[in-house]
Amino acid sequence: MRLDCAAQTHKGLRKSNNEDAYGVFGENTPDLKLFDEGALLCVADGLGGHAGGEIASKLAVSYVKDTLKSEQPERQNTSNDDKGPLPVLRDGFEKANQSICQTNQDLVRGDRPMGTTLLAALVTPREAYVANVGDSRCYLIRQGEIAAKTEDHSWVDEQVKLGLMSEEEAETDNRKNLVTRSIGTHPEVEVDTYVWRIEPGDVLLLCTDGLINMVKEADILAEFNKSAAPAEIANRLVDLANQNGGKDNITVIVATVEPRLIRLYWLRWLSFWRKNKTTLLWLGACLLFGALTFTAGYFLGRLAP
Repeated sequence: MRLDCAAQTHKGLRKSNNEDAYGVFGENTPDLKLFDEGALLCVADGLGGHAGGEIASKLAVSYVKDTLKSEQPERQNTSNDDKGPLPVLRDGFEKANQSICQTNQDLVRGDRPMGTTLLAALVTPREAYVANVGDSRCYLIRQGEIAAKTEDHSWVDEQVKLGLMSEEEAETDNRKNLVTRSIGTHPEVEVDTYVWRIEPGDVLLLCTDGLINMVKEADILAEFNKSAAPAEIANRLVDLANQNGGKDNITVIVATVEPRLIRLYWLRWLSFWRKNKTTLLWLGACLLFGALTFTAGYFLGRLAP
């Protein structure tokens, strides 16, 4: 399965360290048993202000990676909640929650417990299996439009669902970073799961709230409607979040499913051109000047008696 994937993380402009973690695990991952074709993508955002948020996010990603050693589930699962590898992903989330929660009980004294959001997408040729806890977000973008996205487990999101706050008010509310569900802060955790049909050319975006809270959804989508490879899109989204204030850590994974090879190479060339335009123009000018000088010298030599 061809997957053009890029990841970028940045601590932002206001934080002293980066509590985000991410993982991109493809078909060459050692001891892989969970799938034959595809990739497992995941992001985690250690809860700001909690003891060991950076540790919690890395542990959570590690537990998700360990699910790749599990055998592929039998095919009899028919409900969306238990379809394909979702039971295995859910088990990985629950083990991460139990481990971090136990660490909190054993080691954390007189402080808020460490915790993290956790988002994972197992992308196969036909479907994407998504599991989520917290307010990191996954988008499925098809033909320049958002075809599906995960729901946030945040205080403002709950207010919108209850009709107590409009989406416009939620966009500017300073309590957007308050999560209502996370990994490691309680003995039990409820995991949301999704199954999305995948088509060639679809793009998946996984990101932490450092992007969502700094860049409007319409502006995020606008970046995908420009001709650019995933690596350039990921870099521009991080830059845009920082230009808008960079109040939090920012992590982005962009993955295009089964891109056409001609378009893939063309977009990579465009990205290379935009990044190195000045150098390439200067090199071209030097080569042209050299060629003209050589040609002029050749003909002058021919004309000389």
